[in-house]
Amino acid sequence: MRHVLVLPDRDAAEEVAEALTERFGVTEEPQLVRDALAGEDDAEDAQWLVVVEDPDAAHDPVRLHDLAAEYEGWREAE
Repeated sequence: MRHVLVLPDRDAAEEVAEALTERFGVTEEPQLVRDALAGEDDAEDAQWLVVVEDPDAAHDPVRLHDLAAEYEGWREAE
């Protein structure tokens, strides 16, 4: 299973990645990915994705969504 958390900026994404280690015990470092919005070239118009590999489905999707929401983000169903 893979969880994708969508955040409004890089700072929020980095903080969520850190929180994943502290609160959820994620041992494999989450991947941070810049996701430019369709048709936008401006760096300000980019979302950041935090990708968490969860092969054992150990992480609760609702708790992950709540974590992302703390930083004005959300969890994408994948």
